[in-house]
Amino acid sequence: MRSLPKILFTIFIASIISCTKSKEDQRVVFRLNMDVGVTSLDPAFARNQMNIWCVNALFNGLTQLDTNLQVKPSIAKTWAQSNNGLTYTFHLRDDVYFHDNELFIGGKGRKVTASDFVYSFHRIVDPKVASAGAWIFNDKIDTTQPFVALNDTTFVVNLQKPFPAFPSLMSIQYCSVVPKEVCEFYGKEFRNHPVGTGPFQFKYWKEGEVMAFLKNEHYFEKQNNQALPYLDAIKISFISDKQTAFLAFLKNDLDFFSGIDGSYRNDVLYKNGELKEKYKNRFTLKKAPYLNTEYLGMLVDSTLPIVKNSPLKDKRVRQAINYAIDRRKMIRYLQNNIGIPGHAGFLPEGMPGYDKNKVIGYSYQPEKAKKLLAEAGYPEGKNMPEITLNTTSTYRDLIEFVQSELQNVGIRAKVEVHQGSSLRELISKNNVNFFRGSWIADYPDGENYLAVFYSKNFVPNGPNYTHFYKPEFDKLFEASFYVANDSIRFQMYQEMERIVLEEAPMVILFYDQSVRLIPKNISGIPGNPLNILDLKRAKKVVN
Repeated sequence: MRSLPKILFTIFIASIISCTKSKEDQRVVFRLNMDVGVTSLDPAFARNQMNIWCVNALFNGLTQLDTNLQVKPSIAKTWAQSNNGLTYTFHLRDDVYFHDNELFIGGKGRKVTASDFVYSFHRIVDPKVASAGAWIFNDKIDTTQPFVALNDTTFVVNLQKPFPAFPSLMSIQYCSVVPKEVCEFYGKEFRNHPVGTGPFQFKYWKEGEVMAFLKNEHYFEKQNNQALPYLDAIKISFISDKQTAFLAFLKNDLDFFSGIDGSYRNDVLYKNGELKEKYKNRFTLKKAPYLNTEYLGMLVDSTLPIVKNSPLKDKRVRQAINYAIDRRKMIRYLQNNIGIPGHAGFLPEGMPGYDKNKVIGYSYQPEKAKKLLAEAGYPEGKNMPEITLNTTSTYRDLIEFVQSELQNVGIRAKVEVHQGSSLRELISKNNVNFFRGSWIADYPDGENYLAVFYSKNFVPNGPNYTHFYKPEFDKLFEASFYVANDSIRFQMYQEMERIVLEEAPMVILFYDQSVRLIPKNISGIPGNPLNILDLKRAKKVVN
């Protein structure tokens, strides 16, 4: 677009992002707000939700997930795994093209080949790029020849050891295909000059103010023999204040709203989680499981100085804390029934392999909590040192509820509020005994959650924030990589969960839910447990 005169370009963008319709402009524009902002449109940096939503609109990878988290073809039509589980062969479509760009011959988007995936995946692990997605391949891929293009439509990945979740891992936005010539021309500026294969193509971005995507007229996916996407354009605003953004939604200035903030939650929802009457004729409320487990973590490694004199080193105290909290009450009165009480394991509802009947966690049993405290030498909490709950301001109300629940069984607790970055640093350096955390799935396999308890993942090099260690857990975790059968692997996951629950290094508070408000004239936006926004089938009826 550098060749377009600036004044004409400004007029063109104004017509695209305008909310009004004229006889000359019948384009259907979907208006979306991103309160957190976007830091990059480069898939290599698709780390936060807003970046992921944008990358998902602009790019494709080998595979994609349906609403039930089943792996489906995208650019790869089919794939096969070798008998030893170390090689994946992906057979690519031959009708996928990059978006038109002046760096291609004649300005027309060229066909995607297997060599593009070789380049894209090497780019993710290149230290010079410093992609946040390098973890996807680190310690997984063969060190000599990890990525191979056998021909234009056959792409091979070689692994060091089996990884049964690899096809679903390939659906992550980090693994989108990018064109070498465009990436190398722009370098770090590819972040705001993205060229992909997705249903929409990039048009304009004034950081912190507005962004515009246009329909990709040559997109390869269809529905009922009709070309996708249905929308002509997407206009993205960046209103950071959630209440201001919600007011814009109420004024019909936005076509979608995600999340119900505490400042207006009671205005929108009844305590039972239902949409209030005044909004029922205007919007549809969609709640769905979201692969995010909200929890309290406790350091359990008694070799650490901070743990040696802590009452939390005693398993009975940790179990008592788990039994002391009425999670149903917490969800109803503090969350307006958004969320599912954490009465099972660490794997959240919606994750393949989750089974609350086979993995039974902690329920509200205050008398049992008191009994366990007495067995630990703290009858009614007597002689038990005060414990400190560490959190951020966003979750202060939840943690103060936990504080009250603990006091009801005799456990004295105080709450310390930190900035998010400060708390993360304290946790990574093992400087807090008791802390609030959350774990959001990167891909839909239980391994992604159970890695949090693997002893080789002790912080700061991994996500084992509690320093949990059980040899029998590690043995099962390592063996699960060699089990291709999902049902058998899920049984192994469930046994690992039972080991963790017995030792109680965590309090599972609740499994999160995504909440979306959608106007009645909008359809075709599927929900999914990863809370990905997919607009390629979205339709908007314009009056």
